[in-house]
Order: sequence, then C-alpha cells, then structure tokens
Amino acid sequence: MNGIQLHKGDLPKNIDFGAIVAIDTEAMGLNPLRDHLTLVQLSSGDGTAHLVQLGRDYNCPNLKALLADPKVIKLFHFARFDVGMIKRWLGVDCAPIWCTKIASKLARTYTDRHGLKDVAREIAGVDLSKAQQSSDWGAKELSDAQLQYAASDVLHLHAIKEGLEAMLIREGRLELAQSCFNFLPTRAALDLAGWAEQDIFAHS
Repeated sequence: MNGIQLHKGDLPKNIDFGAIVAIDTEAMGLNPLRDHLTLVQLSSGDGTAHLVQLGRDYNCPNLKALLADPKVIKLFHFARFDVGMIKRWLGVDCAPIWCTKIASKLARTYTDRHGLKDVAREIAGVDLSKAQQSSDWGAKELSDAQLQYAASDVLHLHAIKEGLEAMLIREGRLELAQSCFNFLPTRAALDLAGWAEQDIFAHS
C-alpha cells in the first residue's frame, strides 16, 4: 500500500526517523495491565507510515532502541496511554516526549474538542476516519482498512505539532507545555501502579 510499510515483529535496522518520530499504538483494549499491545505505528513525517505488528514475545530490539533513544523526540497524541502501553509491554521508558493532545488543551482554550480527529481537521486540514478504532487489533492478518486507519494516526502529527507549537509560543505557554510533557513518564507510571483514576494533587 502506498505510504504504508508493514513490518512483522520488529523494525528493520536501516530506517532513519530523524530527530522527531510520530508514534501511535493499537492494543486489545484500553487497560494496559490486561490488554496486549499489538501494533506500533511510526512516521518521520515524510508521508510514509511504518507499522510494526508485534508478537506476544515482544522481541523487538530495534523498535525498543528507537523508543529509548534520548536524542529522538517521540511525538504522540494522548501520550499518556501510549507511553503506559510501551512501558508495560516493551519495558521501555519513552523520553523525550511531545504530546499534541496536551498541547491542544493548553493552546486551543476556545474549544473542548481535543480528539485527534478534531485537532487534525483544524490544524492540518485533514479529515481522519475513526471507523476502525474498535476492531480486532490482535488478528494475525490486519485488513487494508485497519492498516490505513493505523497509518493515518501518525502521518499528520508533524504538521499538527508545528501548528500547535506556534500557538503555544503565541500564547506564552510553550514552557508550561514542555513541563507537562516531561511529567508524562511519571503520569504513566502512576497509571500502571494503580493511581489511574485518582488525582494525587487534589486536596482530598
């Protein structure tokens, strides 16, 4: 398929994602303690999405090395979930991180619509289909529709980041956003340790 490369088990060694790699994940559900991580999508912003379909042994040293590389910014939308999934199933601490959902909430204070579909439409001028969001991501062979859906979640993140970053700078909130990004590995660790539903900063 044009713009999509599917890799079984691990990334090839020779792919250069540059300084910023867009990442998304698919899993068997939304509970990282129960639901297996099955797919990791990556893009350098060049119009190609690399989809890594994982086996349950999670023997993927090339993917793990990229995710752990401190010189590469990992770009997510709702990084809290993806970082938790990656930590739980791959044993990797992702950093540094840039999250377009957090950036949207800090920059687009005129709306409460911060899902990827809404942000992509406004910032990147792209209409994303979410028809395959709830489907069997553990299937041995993924359908063309699933592959297209999975790819679309990373192909536009670089453009979205560029637009949101300009808004954060304009509003004087880029430093605040970066502090939130830096906290995300700790937020994911709290989720995995049992504090997913509690705000430990709240008074009660």
